[in-house]
Parts: sequence; C-alpha cells; structure tokens
Amino acid sequence: MSDIRAFIGIDFDRELKNEIYYLQQQFRKSSLKGRWKYIDNFHLTLKFLDEISLEQKEQIDNVLRKLCIMRKPFNLSIADMGIFPGQDSIRVLWLGFTGDIPQLHTLQHEVDEAMVPIGFKPEKRRYTPHITIGQDIVFSGDFGQIRESIGNFQFRKITVNGLALFKSEQVGHKRIYTKASEYELLR
Repeated sequence: MSDIRAFIGIDFDRELKNEIYYLQQQFRKSSLKGRWKYIDNFHLTLKFLDEISLEQKEQIDNVLRKLCIMRKPFNLSIADMGIFPGQDSIRVLWLGFTGDIPQLHTLQHEVDEAMVPIGFKPEKRRYTPHITIGQDIVFSGDFGQIRESIGNFQFRKITVNGLALFKSEQVGHKRIYTKASEYELLR
C-alpha cells in the first residue's frame, strides 16, 4: 500500500445517511450551483491527517485501538443546520449536533493529541463538530428563508460506538471515502 490521503472520523449507518440525503435534496432544489456531498461520504471528522504512509497507518491503528478500548459509546443527535460563509457563495452547508457533546470534544481532543507523536500537528482551530452536506453553494434566495421553507427536521439518535480511519481518493469526478480501519469503543 502506498501513501493515502486520510482522516479519522465517525461513520453513520445507511438509514441515517438516507435521512441526511433527503434533507440535502430539499436544499439542493433551492440552489443555483454547488458541490453536494455524495451520500456515502456523510461522516463526522475528528482529525484530518492528509497523506499517511503505511508505517504511519500501522502506528495510527495501534494508538486508536488503545484509545478506543478506554472509551465507552455515547449518543449524539443532529439538531441544527447552518453555514460557513464564503466570498461569493456559502463555503459550507452543515448539520450540527446535540447530545453527549462533552464526550465528543474529549474524544476529538484525545485523538488530536494521540496523533502528535506519529508526526501530525495538533489542531489550532476550535473543534466545531458538523456534517458537511454541501460546499460552494449559491442559493436562489436568502438562506434563512430557504431554511424556514424547508421547516423542522428530525433525525433519530446516533450511538457512537466506534471510529474509523477513512481513505479519501478521487475516483472519476467524485471524492470517495472508504474505511481503511475501524476501532470499537469498548469500555
């Protein structure tokens, strides 16, 4: 295996991805342009790594297995949506979380710190947990009005019982994320 572009995150089951996709399509109907995330790529990032070697992957696997053994599963719910604005477009359309947020922040911080001895710099920005559903979007109207017209949404509870090391690759014109490794929360 040669170097891969990778990140550490939390994956979701097909049912939740379908629910997210349905909401994404409601927004897409009101867009003039944008890059919409592929349904199989919906996830929650904990740490972006960029390029990793086979040796680093083995180190990451060992560290994350040990870290996850000491953690217990926790619950999250999708409870918000918003945007990160850009110059002439919405840079990111995202879904946010409620639930066991302190446990999520602790896990993310521990993952970030655990990657330092393997050669990855700690994140300087404050962690903002979110699911990206679209990027570089131009809507046909005001985002607030479009959001209001879509109305309330409800997703089922998410039980976080593991992490994954995702491989990110360009296949044709699509960015595809596949799991390279999985780590179970066991405590």
